[in-house]
Amino acid sequence: MPDYQYVRYEPVDDGRIVRVMLNRPEARNAQNRGLLVELHDALLQAEADDEVRVVILGGVGPMFSSGHDMGSKVSLEEATPGPAQHPTRAINGGTRVGAENIMLQEWHYFFENTRRWRNLRKIMIGQAHGDVYAAGLMLLWACDLIVCDESTRFADVVGSRLGMCGVEYFAHPWEFGPRKAKELLLTGDALDADEAHRLGMISKVFKNGELEERTVEFARRIASVPTMTSLLIKESVNQSVDNMGFYNALNACFTLHELNHSHWAQIHDNKYPVALEEDGVPNWKTAPAIVNAEKDKVRADQ
Repeated sequence: MPDYQYVRYEPVDDGRIVRVMLNRPEARNAQNRGLLVELHDALLQAEADDEVRVVILGGVGPMFSSGHDMGSKVSLEEATPGPAQHPTRAINGGTRVGAENIMLQEWHYFFENTRRWRNLRKIMIGQAHGDVYAAGLMLLWACDLIVCDESTRFADVVGSRLGMCGVEYFAHPWEFGPRKAKELLLTGDALDADEAHRLGMISKVFKNGELEERTVEFARRIASVPTMTSLLIKESVNQSVDNMGFYNALNACFTLHELNHSHWAQIHDNKYPVALEEDGVPNWKTAPAIVNAEKDKVRADQ
Protein backbone atom coordinates (compact mmCIF):
# COMPACT_ATOMS: atom_id res chain seq x y z
CA MET A 1 0.00 0.00 0.00
CA PRO A 2 1.20 3.55 -0.65
CA ASP A 3 2.63 5.40 2.32
CA TYR A 4 0.16 8.27 2.49
CA GLN A 5 0.91 11.41 4.50
CA TYR A 6 -2.55 12.95 4.70
CA VAL A 7 -4.97 10.00 4.48
CA ARG A 8 -5.22 6.57 6.06
CA TYR A 9 -6.20 3.48 4.07
CA GLU A 10 -7.65 0.81 6.38
CA PRO A 11 -9.00 -2.54 5.12
CA VAL A 12 -11.78 -4.03 7.26
CA ASP A 13 -13.23 -7.58 7.17
CA ASP A 14 -10.38 -8.95 5.07
CA GLY A 15 -10.68 -6.08 2.62
CA ARG A 16 -14.42 -6.31 1.83
CA ILE A 17 -14.70 -2.84 3.36
CA VAL A 18 -12.07 -0.12 3.20
CA ARG A 19 -11.93 2.96 5.41
CA VAL A 20 -10.30 5.97 3.78
CA MET A 21 -9.73 8.54 6.52
CA LEU A 22 -8.69 12.17 6.12
CA ASN A 23 -5.69 12.45 8.42
CA ARG A 24 -4.83 16.09 9.16
CA PRO A 25 -6.42 16.31 12.63
CA GLU A 26 -4.17 19.22 13.64
CA ALA A 27 -5.68 21.23 10.75
CA ARG A 28 -9.25 19.95 11.22
CA ASN A 29 -8.73 17.95 8.01
CA ALA A 30 -8.52 21.10 5.91
CA GLN A 31 -8.09 20.07 2.30
CA ASN A 32 -4.63 21.03 1.09
CA ARG A 33 -3.51 19.86 -2.35
CA GLY A 34 -1.52 16.94 -0.99
CA LEU A 35 -4.55 15.61 0.87
CA LEU A 36 -6.81 15.87 -2.18
CA VAL A 37 -4.32 14.12 -4.47
CA GLU A 38 -3.73 11.35 -1.94
CA LEU A 39 -7.49 10.97 -1.40
CA HIS A 40 -7.98 10.58 -5.14
CA ASP A 41 -5.28 7.91 -5.27
CA ALA A 42 -6.72 6.05 -2.27
CA LEU A 43 -10.27 6.00 -3.63
CA LEU A 44 -9.11 4.78 -7.03
CA GLN A 45 -7.03 2.12 -5.28
CA ALA A 46 -10.16 0.89 -3.49
CA GLU A 47 -12.11 1.03 -6.75
CA ALA A 48 -9.51 -1.11 -8.53
CA ASP A 49 -9.48 -3.80 -5.82
CA ASP A 50 -12.10 -6.41 -6.69
CA GLU A 51 -12.23 -7.59 -3.07
CA VAL A 52 -13.56 -4.20 -1.93
CA ARG A 53 -17.33 -3.86 -1.86
CA VAL A 54 -17.86 -0.72 0.24
CA VAL A 55 -15.68 2.33 0.92
CA ILE A 56 -16.14 4.39 4.10
CA LEU A 57 -14.91 7.98 3.84
CA GLY A 58 -14.27 9.57 7.22
CA GLY A 59 -11.94 11.88 9.11
CA VAL A 60 -9.52 11.58 12.01
CA GLY A 61 -9.72 14.08 14.88
CA PRO A 62 -12.43 16.46 16.12
CA MET A 63 -14.23 17.01 12.79
CA PHE A 64 -14.69 15.42 9.39
CA SER A 65 -13.38 18.42 7.43
CA SER A 66 -13.27 22.19 7.83
CA GLY A 67 -13.23 22.63 4.04
CA HIS A 68 -10.51 24.02 1.78
CA ASP A 69 -7.17 24.87 3.35
CA MET A 70 -7.27 28.67 3.39
CA GLY A 71 -3.57 29.31 3.85
CA SER A 72 -1.76 27.03 6.28
CA LYS A 73 2.04 26.85 6.08
CA VAL A 74 1.72 23.51 4.29
CA SER A 75 -0.74 24.88 1.74
CA LEU A 76 1.36 27.98 1.05
CA GLU A 77 4.48 25.88 0.53
CA GLU A 78 2.58 23.61 -1.87
CA ALA A 79 1.61 26.64 -3.98
CA THR A 80 4.99 28.40 -3.97
CA PRO A 81 7.78 27.54 -6.45
CA GLY A 82 10.53 25.71 -4.61
CA PRO A 83 11.39 22.30 -3.18
CA ALA A 84 8.10 21.97 -1.27
CA GLN A 85 5.84 22.95 -4.19
CA HIS A 86 3.29 20.26 -5.01
CA PRO A 87 3.85 18.78 -8.51
CA THR A 88 0.23 19.50 -9.48
CA ARG A 89 0.89 23.23 -9.17
CA ALA A 90 2.91 23.05 -12.39
CA ILE A 91 0.40 21.13 -14.52
CA ASN A 92 -3.30 21.32 -15.39
CA GLY A 93 -3.23 25.10 -15.73
CA GLY A 94 -0.81 25.70 -12.88
CA THR A 95 1.59 27.61 -15.11
CA ARG A 96 -1.14 29.70 -16.77
CA VAL A 97 -2.07 33.17 -15.56
CA GLY A 98 -5.20 35.06 -14.58
CA ALA A 99 -8.62 33.42 -14.49
CA GLU A 100 -7.34 30.55 -16.64
CA ASN A 101 -5.03 29.40 -13.86
CA ILE A 102 -7.61 29.24 -11.09
CA MET A 103 -10.33 27.88 -13.38
CA LEU A 104 -8.23 24.95 -14.60
CA GLN A 105 -6.71 24.18 -11.22
CA GLU A 106 -10.10 24.20 -9.50
CA TRP A 107 -11.70 22.16 -12.29
CA HIS A 108 -9.13 19.39 -11.85
CA TYR A 109 -8.59 19.41 -8.08
CA PHE A 110 -11.88 20.65 -6.60
CA PHE A 111 -14.59 19.89 -9.16
CA GLU A 112 -13.92 17.03 -11.58
CA ASN A 113 -12.18 14.93 -8.94
CA THR A 114 -15.27 15.21 -6.71
CA ARG A 115 -17.54 14.24 -9.59
CA ARG A 116 -15.25 11.28 -10.32
CA TRP A 117 -15.61 10.11 -6.72
CA ARG A 118 -19.39 10.43 -6.98
CA ASN A 119 -19.21 7.94 -9.85
CA LEU A 120 -16.77 5.54 -8.15
CA ARG A 121 -17.61 1.96 -9.09
CA LYS A 122 -18.07 1.03 -5.44
CA ILE A 123 -20.66 2.08 -2.88
CA MET A 124 -19.28 4.93 -0.73
CA ILE A 125 -20.50 5.77 2.76
CA GLY A 126 -19.57 9.19 4.14
CA GLN A 127 -18.90 9.05 7.89
CA ALA A 128 -19.29 12.60 9.24
CA HIS A 129 -18.70 13.97 12.72
CA GLY A 130 -18.15 17.34 14.34
CA ASP A 131 -18.71 20.41 12.18
CA VAL A 132 -18.61 19.88 8.41
CA TYR A 133 -17.94 23.09 6.52
CA ALA A 134 -18.02 24.15 2.85
CA ALA A 135 -15.72 21.85 0.84
CA GLY A 136 -16.24 19.20 3.51
CA LEU A 137 -19.78 19.00 2.17
CA MET A 138 -18.45 18.31 -1.32
CA LEU A 139 -16.63 15.21 -0.11
CA LEU A 140 -19.73 13.91 1.66
CA TRP A 141 -22.01 14.68 -1.29
CA ALA A 142 -19.82 12.51 -3.51
CA CYS A 143 -20.86 9.55 -1.33
CA ASP A 144 -23.85 7.30 -1.99
CA LEU A 145 -24.90 7.23 1.66
CA ILE A 146 -24.00 9.57 4.51
CA VAL A 147 -24.08 8.79 8.22
CA CYS A 148 -23.14 10.99 11.17
CA ASP A 149 -23.41 11.20 14.94
CA GLU A 150 -25.88 13.26 16.95
CA SER A 151 -23.62 16.29 17.36
CA THR A 152 -22.70 16.74 13.68
CA ARG A 153 -23.52 20.04 11.96
CA PHE A 154 -23.33 21.03 8.29
CA ALA A 155 -22.73 24.55 6.95
CA ASP A 156 -21.43 26.38 3.89
CA VAL A 157 -20.12 29.76 4.99
CA VAL A 158 -18.38 30.83 1.77
CA GLY A 159 -21.22 33.20 0.85
CA SER A 160 -21.37 35.02 4.17
CA ARG A 161 -17.60 35.02 4.81
CA LEU A 162 -15.89 34.93 1.41
CA GLY A 163 -18.47 36.46 -0.92
CA MET A 164 -18.68 33.29 -3.01
CA CYS A 165 -21.76 31.60 -4.47
CA GLY A 166 -21.11 28.27 -2.82
CA VAL A 167 -18.37 25.73 -3.42
CA GLU A 168 -17.15 24.31 -6.73
CA TYR A 169 -19.23 21.11 -6.65
CA PHE A 170 -22.56 22.90 -6.27
CA ALA A 171 -24.98 20.20 -5.13
CA HIS A 172 -26.70 22.42 -2.57
CA PRO A 173 -30.19 22.67 -4.22
CA TRP A 174 -30.21 18.91 -4.73
CA GLU A 175 -29.17 18.11 -1.16
CA PHE A 176 -31.05 20.85 0.75
CA GLY A 177 -33.86 21.84 -1.62
CA PRO A 178 -33.82 25.20 -3.44
CA ARG A 179 -35.14 27.57 -0.76
CA LYS A 180 -33.23 25.98 2.10
CA ALA A 181 -30.09 26.13 -0.06
CA LYS A 182 -30.57 29.87 -0.57
CA GLU A 183 -31.16 30.42 3.15
CA LEU A 184 -28.10 28.46 4.25
CA LEU A 185 -25.83 30.08 1.67
CA LEU A 186 -27.03 33.62 2.40
CA THR A 187 -26.82 33.28 6.19
CA GLY A 188 -24.01 30.77 6.72
CA ASP A 189 -26.18 29.03 9.33
CA ALA A 190 -25.83 25.31 10.00
CA LEU A 191 -28.09 22.27 9.79
CA ASP A 192 -28.02 19.90 12.72
CA ALA A 193 -27.99 16.15 12.22
CA ASP A 194 -31.73 15.65 12.73
CA GLU A 195 -32.69 18.37 10.22
CA ALA A 196 -30.21 16.99 7.69
CA HIS A 197 -31.82 13.58 8.17
CA ARG A 198 -35.31 15.02 7.66
CA LEU A 199 -34.16 16.60 4.39
CA GLY A 200 -32.89 13.23 3.20
CA MET A 201 -29.22 14.23 3.04
CA ILE A 202 -28.31 11.89 5.91
CA SER A 203 -29.15 8.18 5.98
CA LYS A 204 -28.42 7.39 9.63
CA VAL A 205 -27.76 9.40 12.80
CA PHE A 206 -25.88 7.31 15.36
CA LYS A 207 -25.29 8.03 19.04
CA ASN A 208 -22.17 9.95 19.98
CA GLY A 209 -19.32 7.52 20.63
CA GLU A 210 -20.82 4.80 18.43
CA LEU A 211 -20.28 6.28 14.97
CA GLU A 212 -17.31 4.24 13.82
CA GLU A 213 -18.71 0.92 15.04
CA ARG A 214 -22.21 1.50 13.65
CA THR A 215 -20.86 2.73 10.30
CA VAL A 216 -18.95 -0.52 9.85
CA GLU A 217 -22.10 -2.48 10.74
CA PHE A 218 -24.01 -0.46 8.13
CA ALA A 219 -21.26 -1.06 5.57
CA ARG A 220 -21.41 -4.80 6.24
CA ARG A 221 -25.12 -4.79 5.47
CA ILE A 222 -24.49 -2.99 2.17
CA ALA A 223 -21.53 -5.26 1.38
CA SER A 224 -23.82 -8.29 1.55
CA VAL A 225 -25.69 -7.12 -1.57
CA PRO A 226 -24.35 -8.69 -4.80
CA THR A 227 -21.80 -6.32 -6.36
CA MET A 228 -23.59 -6.14 -9.73
CA THR A 229 -26.83 -5.29 -7.98
CA SER A 230 -25.33 -2.55 -5.83
CA LEU A 231 -23.49 -1.05 -8.80
CA LEU A 232 -26.61 -0.92 -10.95
CA ILE A 233 -28.70 0.52 -8.13
CA LYS A 234 -26.10 3.27 -7.75
CA GLU A 235 -25.90 3.84 -11.49
CA SER A 236 -29.68 3.85 -11.92
CA VAL A 237 -30.11 6.54 -9.27
CA ASN A 238 -27.15 8.59 -10.51
CA GLN A 239 -28.32 8.45 -14.12
CA SER A 240 -31.84 9.41 -13.07
CA VAL A 241 -30.58 12.47 -11.23
CA ASP A 242 -28.27 13.35 -14.11
CA ASN A 243 -31.22 13.19 -16.50
CA MET A 244 -33.12 15.54 -14.19
CA GLY A 245 -30.33 18.03 -14.83
CA PHE A 246 -27.80 17.40 -12.06
CA TYR A 247 -24.79 16.89 -14.36
CA ASN A 248 -25.47 19.98 -16.45
CA ALA A 249 -26.29 22.05 -13.38
CA LEU A 250 -22.93 21.15 -11.84
CA ASN A 251 -21.16 22.31 -15.00
CA ALA A 252 -23.09 25.58 -15.14
CA CYS A 253 -22.60 26.40 -11.47
CA PHE A 254 -18.88 25.66 -11.61
CA THR A 255 -18.64 28.31 -14.34
CA LEU A 256 -20.55 30.77 -12.13
CA HIS A 257 -18.18 29.96 -9.28
CA GLU A 258 -15.22 30.89 -11.48
CA LEU A 259 -16.96 34.11 -12.56
CA ASN A 260 -17.34 34.92 -8.86
CA HIS A 261 -13.59 34.42 -8.32
CA SER A 262 -12.81 36.56 -11.37
CA HIS A 263 -15.01 39.39 -10.09
CA TRP A 264 -13.15 39.67 -6.79
CA ALA A 265 -9.74 39.32 -8.44
CA GLN A 266 -10.59 42.16 -10.85
CA ILE A 267 -11.63 44.66 -8.19
CA HIS A 268 -8.83 43.96 -5.69
CA ASP A 269 -5.44 45.55 -6.17
CA ASN A 270 -3.78 42.39 -4.81
CA LYS A 271 -5.89 40.18 -7.15
CA TYR A 272 -7.23 38.21 -4.17
CA PRO A 273 -10.04 36.06 -5.66
CA VAL A 274 -12.53 36.14 -2.78
CA ALA A 275 -14.23 38.97 -0.88
CA LEU A 276 -12.39 40.97 1.77
CA GLU A 277 -13.63 42.96 4.76
CA GLU A 278 -13.63 46.10 2.59
CA ASP A 279 -16.26 44.35 0.44
CA GLY A 280 -18.66 43.97 3.34
CA VAL A 281 -17.89 40.49 4.70
CA PRO A 282 -16.40 39.76 8.13
CA ASN A 283 -12.85 38.51 8.47
CA TRP A 284 -13.35 34.75 8.15
CA LYS A 285 -10.81 34.10 10.90
CA THR A 286 -12.68 36.20 13.49
CA ALA A 287 -16.26 36.01 12.17
CA PRO A 288 -19.13 35.36 14.61
CA ALA A 289 -19.72 31.76 15.58
CA ILE A 290 -21.74 29.58 13.23
CA VAL A 291 -25.21 28.91 14.67
CA ASN A 292 -27.93 26.47 13.71
CA ALA A 293 -30.71 27.58 11.40
CA GLU A 294 -33.88 27.74 13.50
CA LYS A 295 -37.32 28.24 11.97
CA ASP A 296 -38.55 30.91 14.42
CA LYS A 297 -35.38 33.02 14.79
CA VAL A 298 -33.50 35.39 12.48
CA ARG A 299 -30.29 34.22 14.14
CA ALA A 300 -30.29 31.47 16.74
CA ASP A 301 -28.14 33.29 19.32
CA GLN A 302 -30.17 36.52 19.26
